[in-house]
Amino acid sequence: MVVVDPYTVRADFKRKNHELKLVICQLPVFSRKWGDGKSFEKIILDKPLASGPYIVEDFDLGKHITYRRNPNYWGNDHPTRRGMFNFERITYRYYKDALTRMEGLKAGEIDLIQENSSKNWARSHQGKRWDQGELIKQLFPHSNGAGWQGFSMNLRRPIFQDKRVRKALWLAMDFEWMNRQLFFNLYARSPSYFSNTELAATGLPNEHEVKVLRELQKTFGDKLHAEIFAEIPPPPTTTPPNSLRDNLRQSRDLLTQAGWTYRDGALRNAQGLPFRFELMLPDRLYERIAAAYARNLEKLGIQMDYRAYDAALGQRKEENFDYDMTIGLMGGSQSPGNELFDYFGSASRDQPGSNNIMGIADPVVDELISRIVQAEHREDLVTLVRVLDRVLRLGYYIVPHFHSRNHRVSFRRTLAQPSVLPSYYRIEEWAVETWWMKPKTQETKP
Repeated sequence: MVVVDPYTVRADFKRKNHELKLVICQLPVFSRKWGDGKSFEKIILDKPLASGPYIVEDFDLGKHITYRRNPNYWGNDHPTRRGMFNFERITYRYYKDALTRMEGLKAGEIDLIQENSSKNWARSHQGKRWDQGELIKQLFPHSNGAGWQGFSMNLRRPIFQDKRVRKALWLAMDFEWMNRQLFFNLYARSPSYFSNTELAATGLPNEHEVKVLRELQKTFGDKLHAEIFAEIPPPPTTTPPNSLRDNLRQSRDLLTQAGWTYRDGALRNAQGLPFRFELMLPDRLYERIAAAYARNLEKLGIQMDYRAYDAALGQRKEENFDYDMTIGLMGGSQSPGNELFDYFGSASRDQPGSNNIMGIADPVVDELISRIVQAEHREDLVTLVRVLDRVLRLGYYIVPHFHSRNHRVSFRRTLAQPSVLPSYYRIEEWAVETWWMKPKTQETKP
């Protein structure tokens, strides 16, 4: 970083990376006076100077924070900001649990809630306030990338180092049952690490993907197996004519090939050790899906224990990769880049605190990520990410979960929004930027 003048700094880069310059430009700029002389270890409660549309007006640590429109905002009269940031004040409230939050909505403390729990959406977002029209329950479709989420196997553990074992565990989850019995059919299965985008690999590789695969084959030889040129398998399904029984039979055969056989009441290896591991849960909300998955594994003779640790211990265990399996995730992006090094790169495998929770260390993956961050054209980026998706999926590192193609929102009838939805958006940010309060004469009376 080079200081050019009092108002300018320049970033010089050692290597070509099309995204890094944008990452640098996202770094927030703070006044030297904010927090001056205070240690980073201390919580700084000084209100920061800001040049955005809102400034901090008031807060109660851990309870709420209120923003007020900035009268000196540079974009107040700018054409690109017309009709935006219409609320004079915006307050974010913090609640310890979902039940208390819902009661706050019903009591009028909250004007808008996004609901991530399918169970809460189906059972809690209903009642007198909705029936009378005071609250509106609505799905907002979007085209956001779903990223990935799933039961993630820690390859640092010997039990998961055989790909046949990982594929057997991949086959054992019954998404259709979960969606029907637990999620009110509100989810879609996530087939890819880049689901709900054009970046997801489908079917046979196209000619551009084949070209990249041939180049990789010349460099890495046997590390790329013939199956990489075949049709990419979708996640297993139990929709007829498929069934859980058939999927578990395939799992059993794979486990047998890997040296695991059922005897003395458990699936055991050649040394007689039982196939047993623990799933570390980030929250007790995941116990429902963990229990369903554990039942399926039990039919194979596998014992999967699951446990939700307290936040501090869970964080420490995750940072030090001290788990057998956990629930991993990565946010969706229409343009993946440098974050891929942290999630899948060999250099992050043994770096405490990294997001490489599966422990992936594959030179083919490293090469693809390096090419992705250097891609100069969108077409090249899409091709490379699709090839990366194929390589990762054929490693069977995760048992993929599911995603929603809608934002689930309850909001007060006094709020209005534009009639045209954006393609890619977060509902809270979109509401803050473009929604407005209806005039009294336009409110729909209950």
